[in-house]
Amino acid sequence: MKIKYIITLCFIAFTQLFYAQNSKDEILFWIDDEPFKVSEFLRVYNKNLDLVKDDSQKEIDKYLDMYVNYQLKIKEAKQLDYDQKPTYKREFRNYKAQLTKNYMSESRVTYSLVKEAYERLNYDVDVSHVLVKFDADLKDTTQVYNQILGLRNKFEAEGFDKLQKSVHNGKTIFAEDLGYFTAFKMVYDFETVAYNTPVGEISQPFRTRFGYHVLKVNAKRKNRGEVTVAHIMVSNKQKDNAINPEKRINEIYQRIEQGEKFEALAAQFSDDLSSSKKGGALKPFSSGQLSSTEFEEAAFALNNEGEVSHPIRTDYGWHIIRLIRKKPIRSFEEMKPELEAKIKRDDRSKLINNALAQDLKKKYDFKSNASTLDYFNSILNDTYFNRGWKIPESFKDNLVLFNFADTTYTSADFGKHLQKTQRGFQGKKLDFTDLVKGQFETYSNNSVISYHESHLAETNAEFAAVLKEYQDGLLLFDLMEDQVWQKAVTDTVGLKNYYLANKNNYVWEDRVDAVIFSGAKKSDLKEVVARLNKGEAIDVINADLNTGKEQKVIVSKNVFETNHPSLPEKLELKKGVSKIYSYNDSYQVIVINEVMPKGPKSFEEAKGKAISDYQNSIETNWINDLKAKSEIKVNETALKNVKTQVLN
Repeated sequence: MKIKYIITLCFIAFTQLFYAQNSKDEILFWIDDEPFKVSEFLRVYNKNLDLVKDDSQKEIDKYLDMYVNYQLKIKEAKQLDYDQKPTYKREFRNYKAQLTKNYMSESRVTYSLVKEAYERLNYDVDVSHVLVKFDADLKDTTQVYNQILGLRNKFEAEGFDKLQKSVHNGKTIFAEDLGYFTAFKMVYDFETVAYNTPVGEISQPFRTRFGYHVLKVNAKRKNRGEVTVAHIMVSNKQKDNAINPEKRINEIYQRIEQGEKFEALAAQFSDDLSSSKKGGALKPFSSGQLSSTEFEEAAFALNNEGEVSHPIRTDYGWHIIRLIRKKPIRSFEEMKPELEAKIKRDDRSKLINNALAQDLKKKYDFKSNASTLDYFNSILNDTYFNRGWKIPESFKDNLVLFNFADTTYTSADFGKHLQKTQRGFQGKKLDFTDLVKGQFETYSNNSVISYHESHLAETNAEFAAVLKEYQDGLLLFDLMEDQVWQKAVTDTVGLKNYYLANKNNYVWEDRVDAVIFSGAKKSDLKEVVARLNKGEAIDVINADLNTGKEQKVIVSKNVFETNHPSLPEKLELKKGVSKIYSYNDSYQVIVINEVMPKGPKSFEEAKGKAISDYQNSIETNWINDLKAKSEIKVNETALKNVKTQVLN
C-alpha cells in the first residue's frame, strides 16, 4: 500500500492544485466532447515547473502533450470501469476520510495547542515511569488504582532502580527508564504530566489508554536544536569477506588524523552510497529523529564545525562523524504549519474536534429538545450496565431530539445509538442523567461533524480539487499496473524479443578485475609499486605498511567499470601494476589482474534495465492507440496566449 500511495502521489503531480471555477476561462483543448481549461493547465504547469528535471519538458508544447496523455489515461480508466472496482472504492473512501480530517479544524483551540507544543519542544525531559496495565473491559479499576498508588509510595521510598528490579515483569507491570524525549513522542496525557511535573518529583497516579502510570522527571534540558553532519560508514555486511568493518573504519580514521580530506575519503570508502558522493553529508536532524541513539548522541556531542568523532558502532555498521553545523530550534512561525499537522494526527485532535463541533452547531443553527432527553432518562434502567437494555415496546420513536441545517434527528436515532454503545458502560454504575447527557454530547457532536464532512466538497474548493487529484491518481495507478507494468514483467517472450532487438543498448563498458592501493603519501605508494614488482603478495604488503598507529594505505578489491568513481579517469587499461596516479587529494596504484573489454550484457545482466525500457515501449504504443481512438482538438489561439503568458 505504501508503494502504491507514493506512486499515486507522483501522478497527482500532473493534476491541478485548485479546481478551476472561472466560467470565463478559455478552453485549451477537448478530448472528444470533454473540455479542459487554460487555468487547469497553467496551474499544473506552474506547480510542477521545479519538479521537472528534463528542460525540454518545460516547453509548453511538450508539457501539453504530457498533460493530454494523462487525461487520455484517466478517460480510459473510467471507460473500463476502474472506478467501480471494490478495491478502488475502499481505498478512495479511506483516503477521503483521512483527507477530510486535515481540512477539519478549529482555529482558537488549534492555536493554543500549537503554542503549548512549541513551548514543550524547547525542552527535552528525562523520565522514568511505572505502568500497571489492565483490560479495557475491567469493570472496576479501583484495585488497579490502589496498586499503582502503592507502587508510587515504593518508588518514593526505595528509588527507581530497586523498584524496577522488584516489580517489572514486562507483561502487566512495566518499570522503565524512558530517557529524554520531547513533545509528540508520547501520548498527550503522558506528555502533559511529564512536562507539568517538577524535576526530581514523582507524579500522582494518572490514566492513559495503556493503564495507570506514575512518573518521575529525572532531568530537563534545553532542546539541542538541529545538527547537520557528514559520515563515513563501513557496513557490517560486506561482499568482500576479506574486509573487517572495524579494522577498515580504523584505517580510514587514521588517514583523517594524518590530514586527508574527510570528503575525499567518504567518496572513496563510505558504504552509504546515498551520501558518499556528497562527501558523506546527511540531511539535518534533531533529537529523537533517528533510529540510532548511538549515532545521534555522537553527532550532538560534537561542538565545533569540522570536528570529527572517533569511530562508533551502530546496528548498521561503523561510522566516523564530522560536524558540519548546529542550529537552534526553529522559530514558532517557522514551525507552526508543521505543528498544526502533527496536532491533527495525535490525541490533541479530540480537543479540537470538540471545539469544532461547538462552532459548527452555531454555524448550522443547532437546536435540541430537552424534553426528549428527559424521556430517555425515564426509560433507561440498570440492565444498561450489563448490555441487556432494549428499546421498550411502548417506545416513542418520533420525538425530535435535535435539528440543524436541513437535518433532524429523532428519539429513534438516539435510541439505536444508546443500544449500540452500551457495551462501553458494562460493569459501570452512573447516574442516568449524566449518562444521557454525555452520550447526547458525543452523538450530537459526531452528527454535526459528519454532516459538515459530507458537504465539505461543496464549500471548500481546495478540498474538492485535492480529492479529485487523488481519485484520478488512484485510477491511473491501477490502469498502468494492468496495461504497462505487469505486461512488461509477465510477458517474458516479449521482453526477451525486445532485449534481442535492442542488444546494442545493453553493453558493459570496459572493466577491470583490480586491486586498488590508496594512500596519502606518494612515497608509500612508491614502496607499494616496488614490492609488487618484486612479486610480493598484496596481503603481506598491506599488513607491513599498516602496522602500529599509522595507516599508510587502504586496499580495495573488485571488478570495476573503468568509469567507476574509485578509479582515476585516465587509467591505462593494461594488465599488471600501474603507475602512481594522483586522485582526490591522495595517490593510487592499481593492480589490474584482468582487462575485460566492452561487450554485450547477457539477458540476465540487462534484465532490470530491459524491463524498464520495455515498459516505456509498451506505454508509448498504448498512448498512440488511445490517441487514435479519441478526437483531440487544441484551441491554437488559447495555446498562443498561454505561451505568451508563460514567457512574460
